[in-house]
Amino acid sequence: MGKIWTPSQKLAETGYRLKNYAALLRAAKVDVGVALGNALGVLTIHGELRAKLIRADGTVIDLGLLGKRLVTDEGVAHMVDDWHDGSGDIANFNFHDSGTGVAAENVADGDLGTPAGPTTRATGAKSQPTANQIRSIGTIAYTATLAITEHGLFTTAARATHILWDRTVFGAINVDSGDSIQFTYTCTINAGG
Repeated sequence: MGKIWTPSQKLAETGYRLKNYAALLRAAKVDVGVALGNALGVLTIHGELRAKLIRADGTVIDLGLLGKRLVTDEGVAHMVDDWHDGSGDIANFNFHDSGTGVAAENVADGDLGTPAGPTTRATGAKSQPTANQIRSIGTIAYTATLAITEHGLFTTAARATHILWDRTVFGAINVDSGDSIQFTYTCTINAGG
């Protein structure tokens, strides 16, 4: 059976996608870069973030694609260290955090701009949708009214120490106490050749 839409859910989903146009334009640039890399036989790695807003009353609003961006410098260094000598463990990139920072993503990012929400990060559920993808789905429950504008995938549940794999900035998702956001992060690695 297909999804049953209510007019208010459909309006909220469409409204959010219009509000998030800047992040979607950046995502289109990533798509062009990946297509060019594939055409040239160059290895590419990129992240994709999707989300569902779950209201306290149980209403689910599918916000769709929030953005496609890059893997951070420290994420790449951690992956190389893991391969080189096992000093890092890329399997630990499974902790979701959110924030209210609005500065654009940068490969040099080491944290969220302004972490917000619970102080303990949500632990993701991992899967491997295809041979070249890894996915983590984490749900963050909020206890305050916030305008969430960024997401990060980290190596630890605690905010004190961590390594950031990916940071995505998007149009504000307004949450109230009792609301949750289910983030779905997918990393795709396209082989070169």
